[in-house]
Amino acid sequence: MHFQKFQADTIFNGYQFLSSNKVLITDDKGMVQAIVDEQDAGDDILKIKGIISPGFINCHCHLELSHMKGLIPEKTGLVDFVFAVVTQRHFGEEEIVSAIEKAEKEMMSNGIVAVGDICNNLLSIPQKKQANLAYYNFIEVSGWLPDIAEKRMSKSREFFEKFADLSPSSMVPHAPYSVSEKLWKVLKPHYNNKVVSIHNQETSFEDDLFLHRTGDFIRMYEMMKLDTSFYQPSGKSSLQTYFHHLNQAGHIILVHNTFTRQGDIDFIKKIDRFGDTSFCICINANLYIEDHVPPIDLFRENKCRIVLGTDSLASNHSLSLLDEMKTIQHHFPHIPLQEMLQWATINGAEALQMSNRFGSFEKGKVPGIVQIENMENNRISNLTIIKRLL
Repeated sequence: MHFQKFQADTIFNGYQFLSSNKVLITDDKGMVQAIVDEQDAGDDILKIKGIISPGFINCHCHLELSHMKGLIPEKTGLVDFVFAVVTQRHFGEEEIVSAIEKAEKEMMSNGIVAVGDICNNLLSIPQKKQANLAYYNFIEVSGWLPDIAEKRMSKSREFFEKFADLSPSSMVPHAPYSVSEKLWKVLKPHYNNKVVSIHNQETSFEDDLFLHRTGDFIRMYEMMKLDTSFYQPSGKSSLQTYFHHLNQAGHIILVHNTFTRQGDIDFIKKIDRFGDTSFCICINANLYIEDHVPPIDLFRENKCRIVLGTDSLASNHSLSLLDEMKTIQHHFPHIPLQEMLQWATINGAEALQMSNRFGSFEKGKVPGIVQIENMENNRISNLTIIKRLL
């Protein structure tokens, strides 16, 4: 068997930084064999500048919206953004498929090895069949009007069967403001210990809807010509209204969480799902759409499992977790790099139920290897770059 040996200024193993005398040994397919001291590694060690890390895990992406890059103006607010996506996403199939291929290449070059990808159509399947990246497919189900629940579920089941033949997949709710109580009930049996992702509290108007039946979502329903006379608010926050519906999920990924509060975290702890819940931060998309940053320190103080996502190119300028970390560091300069790298590697792998393969340099895993260069005092700078080595 042929071995590859990597040594860097420091190795991040998925959990912590190791001393500079450590050497990562893999086989020729990238499967981790060991991490040993340099004196025990033998010859032919590849010396690398900067940090080497396991490949990154992008827990939230919409690959199928890649053709919409630059189409929607920044800082419109969520309602106008969602309306623009719904009404403007319909391009020619060839253009969409080409944009998907280009976007996947961008993720690969940015050190991403696995993706939690939102799916509303079948157009990403040809690219995923190539198995360049590992995917967890989230077949998104939505429908605010109760009368269309069965029709929407039927369509989503068709999609699910196509994706499930490729890679791990689950049917998931789009967002609290787009899923009726009837749709929640018909969707629930399909979780079956799978990973369930949901867009959560991305705007302050989300809680307004569930607390008081006010806010900008009422305007969105009017724009979409939806009769919402049936709807009665719960008098509770969005999360505290819907979260019990997820009790059959194996793992829950709450995405965005821009306006999540302490009471919502306490609620998750109270119903004993805290250890099974990840909070996905997509800070560049939050700034693009709402011009607001999520309360990351609140999640850190509560020891929440934080993971990272890029969202789509409709709401972001790149599909790079390094760019996400640069923005997080700008707004939260006190967060250590080691912690952010945990979010991008082992935490993401655990959230997508892929930690048997990805997320850390442990024997038997094939996590990919990335190189991070041009650090300043062990901090990311604007000049910091990432390369995928394996």
